[in-house]
Amino acid sequence: MHGYFGPYDSAFSPIAVRKRTLTTNSFSKVYIAIAGNIGCGKTTLTGMLSKYYGWSPMMETVVDNPYLEDYYKDIKRWSFALEVYFLKQRFKDMLSLAKSDNTIIIDRSIFEGVHVFTKGNYEMGNLSDRDFQTYLELFEQMVSMLEMPRLMIYLRSSVPHLFKNIQKRGREYEQSMQINYLEELNRRYEDFIRNKYTGEVLTIDVDNLDFEHSSEDFAYIVQQIDERLTPTFI
Repeated sequence: MHGYFGPYDSAFSPIAVRKRTLTTNSFSKVYIAIAGNIGCGKTTLTGMLSKYYGWSPMMETVVDNPYLEDYYKDIKRWSFALEVYFLKQRFKDMLSLAKSDNTIIIDRSIFEGVHVFTKGNYEMGNLSDRDFQTYLELFEQMVSMLEMPRLMIYLRSSVPHLFKNIQKRGREYEQSMQINYLEELNRRYEDFIRNKYTGEVLTIDVDNLDFEHSSEDFAYIVQQIDERLTPTFI
């Protein structure tokens, strides 16, 4: 079931949200995923929700991919090996969820890594049809062994908002990022959420929210999560 909640829906005023939130002990063990484009606030929200609910955060693993150097020298030659290595690392992270006794919240899941970023590499001509099909079949076999997130929280954001956030946080390697690249990622994210992902999604438009600095905006998001994760739905 997909849900959309804009930041100013009258039924979910910030003041009402704060009064109606559930206790952090209301949920049994589950895992939650945060999805969204670069600069939408995934990492920030993951940290804030983990502290609020007492969940264990799992940030995207930054690994020293042994194919990176070769990849940048010959992208088409090494794209398949690079993507399979990243897939393997994400799969290992997902398997570790089963060993945890805590509720986990994930900053970017294996699902969007495949359907947004690897698909982008394919659409740019860096993966052949044969390699991409083999990759997807491998991914499907992996997914058959994994538990789906109890809820995926999709942070929808416009490109101007993303670009502003990227400029504000000042990461050097992101400053040369082109607007058309963010637009392409947004397009792929929308296709992923609407047409590829089969689990439950909570979509939150974050353009007019400042959940990092506004307690009312953060409470608004908490209310949406509480309503999706009440014990009657678990």
